[in-house]
Amino acid sequence: MGKISQGILGGFSGKVGNVIGGSWKGIDYIRIKPTSVANPRTKGQVNQRTKFTATLEFLQPIQPFIKVGYKNLAIKQTAFNAAMSYVLNNAITGIEPDFVVDYPNALVSKGTLSGALNPTVDLTSPNEVTFNWDDNSDQGNANLTDKSMLLIYNPSQKESISVLSGAARNVGTEVISIPATYAGDTVELFMAFISEDGYKVSNSVYLGSGVAN
Repeated sequence: MGKISQGILGGFSGKVGNVIGGSWKGIDYIRIKPTSVANPRTKGQVNQRTKFTATLEFLQPIQPFIKVGYKNLAIKQTAFNAAMSYVLNNAITGIEPDFVVDYPNALVSKGTLSGALNPTVDLTSPNEVTFNWDDNSDQGNANLTDKSMLLIYNPSQKESISVLSGAARNVGTEVISIPATYAGDTVELFMAFISEDGYKVSNSVYLGSGVAN
């Protein structure tokens, strides 16, 4: 029950309905008790949190790549938040509650530069991954000096290895060393291009998964 201590114009203490009165350092105050949510863990809320967690677990280990790949979308938001929004809305699949990242649709770079042509990967050699692609520097807005951006993501160890300014587009190949601890792990592989001046990036291409040697 609320109590008015100094008449009708005095301070109010206690609770009446959803109104709470009190005093702090001699200052009288009133506030409205917030309305409680009847069910803060509805199925929709739980599913959204699960999708958010799956997205976050994918993007956190590849932040250096995302920072470059999404920099042109970092307008009134960070590159990471732009990537979170895209992957969450376009690359999460599964049946509740087992939501996972759909890697083929998970762009880790997003831009207007011409992308990779016929990219492939080779994991047969121990402790390395070889990326190959065709020179398409005469197509679209591509240039032979564009640099390759290469990503090796290891979901089981929640780690990644990235090259943000690799071999030029006209070179057509790049070899990346990987730790011996990756042997036997399935890795997810992506590539994109960045212009020599660093201003433009391409959409990434998913090159599939493979077991590291």
